[in-house]
Formats: sequence, structure tokens, C-alpha cells
Amino acid sequence: MTASVAVILAAGRSTRMKSEIPKVLHKVCGRLMIEYVLDAARAAGTERLIVVVGHRADLVRSALSAHKDVVFAEQTEQKGTGHAVMMCESELQGQTGSVLILAGDTPLLKGSSLKALLDAQQTQGAACVVGTADTIRNEGLGRIVRDSQGTFQAIVEQKDATPEQRKITEINTGCYAFDIPLLLSSLRQVRPNNVQSEYYLTDCPRILMDQGHRVSAICSLTLEEALGVNTRVQLSEVRASIQQTLLNELMLSGVTIEDPSQTSIDFGVQIGRDTVVRPFSVIEGPVVIGENCTIGPHAWLRGPLNVAAGTSHR
Repeated sequence: MTASVAVILAAGRSTRMKSEIPKVLHKVCGRLMIEYVLDAARAAGTERLIVVVGHRADLVRSALSAHKDVVFAEQTEQKGTGHAVMMCESELQGQTGSVLILAGDTPLLKGSSLKALLDAQQTQGAACVVGTADTIRNEGLGRIVRDSQGTFQAIVEQKDATPEQRKITEINTGCYAFDIPLLLSSLRQVRPNNVQSEYYLTDCPRILMDQGHRVSAICSLTLEEALGVNTRVQLSEVRASIQQTLLNELMLSGVTIEDPSQTSIDFGVQIGRDTVVRPFSVIEGPVVIGENCTIGPHAWLRGPLNVAAGTSHR
């Protein structure tokens, strides 16, 4: 059966977040972090989503229960990214299409970037396409090594990189598009030959190349959309980016937001034309505001709530 599938890795603990809540369930503008990743995968054209759960798996399953296109695979022991994808074998077995591998803590991913990755894998007939980004902020990130013709050669982690390789600005984003049968075949050959005794997904491209299969890398992502959220500081940075996008969309649709830096509006809030949102206003949850309203200053609206057209709400 041919299909495009996405595997979203969401089994990790919130160690650096210092939280008992699974990292992917932290909210960004009123929405679960992982739901942005699910939407990006759908926008790329995937037909089925496999979420790998582990830490507090019951909470993640429950939180995503309304997403009918999501199935779950469980990683009871955290033994690396390759091991996490191995847990999806029963869901992937017998399929002959493409699979995206994504991290559940990357809510800035764009569907267009992921579609470019899938398209490249399919048009090239590649076993694997590595999604890359170009950035001078490459500290600690895996470098993409190419030959003099620009052909992909390897992913080299910073700790293993030569001084010359450390100057490379093209980095591995952790997003991949694989041919499903070849991914499963390469995973069976991954060995935990590293200090952490973990199974690394990054070993799969090298295994496939050694077998004569085509592996390429395309710079289809930005560093911003690919970087994961590991701390509360990064959570606030991601929130600021998503909030600015939401406010821009509202303003472009005819809403006046007098001071975006002093306004907080959740994902999914609907506001009619010619409504004015004044400073220090917070609008949370499922809220629908009609046209020609005035909200604020210092208003706090919590859904579910409908505000009739022409209303002043202070």
C-alpha cells in the first residue's frame, strides 16, 4: 500500500523544562505544542500520523484523543531516536510510500518546508532526504558534509567534527523523509555503538548509502522552524513567534490591534472587521468577537464566549 505517513517523536521527558507534564503537552498560545507539528505534517500531505509516546504516555494519548488521524506507538524505554522509530514498525510494515520523521517539540515547522522534503524524496527516488537549514548559529548542531560537486556525504556531529567541518553553516534539522521499506531495513542494522548506548536515527542515512542507495540533503527549512523547545526560555521564544503570526493575521483581516506587544490572543480566536483591541488585553480559549467591537484596555476574555457586534468590552 502506497502512502505518505508522518512519525512524530513525543516520548521524551521534560527534564530541562523541569516539569512533570510531557514536553509536547505544554501550551503555546492556548494550544498544545505538538498540535502545531501535527498540522504541519497534514499540510505537507501526510495521510496518517504516528505519535511515539513514552513518558506519561497516558496523558499524551488522552490529550490527542480527538485527532482521529493519529495512532500511537509506545517507547517504554528511551533508547534514542532510532529506537523510537523502531517502535513504529508494526504501523509501517507493508507500506511502500514515504514517511516523514519529525520531533514533537518543533511547533514552528511549516507544512511547505515539509512538503518540499517529501517532494524531493519522491521525485529523486531517494532512500532518504535529510532536511537541512543554513545558519551561522551552528554551535552544537550536526553539520552537513558535501563533496566538491555538492553531493551529500555525511552528517557529522559537532563533537566529531574537524576544525574545518565546524565552519560549515548547513546543519541537520532532525527532519527526514524516508522510503518506508528502506527505513525499516536500515533500522534493523543500527547498533548502539556510542557512549550513550543508544540507537541513533542519524546512522540510517550512512547505512543506506553504504548499500548503494541514494541519500540526499535539501535546505528546505529555516533554523527557527526546526529548533526544538527544550527549556521554558525557548518555550517563551516560540510563543512570541507564533503570537506575532496570529496577531499579524488578525490585523491583515481588518482588526486593529493598537499595541501588539501588550496584547495576548490565543490560537483559534475569531475577531470581526473593524474591531479594535486596545492594550493590555488578554483573549483566551474559544472566543468569537463580532465586528465593530472595542475590547479593552485591560480586558480579560475567557472562552467559551461570544461577543456581539458593536459591543464595548472593558
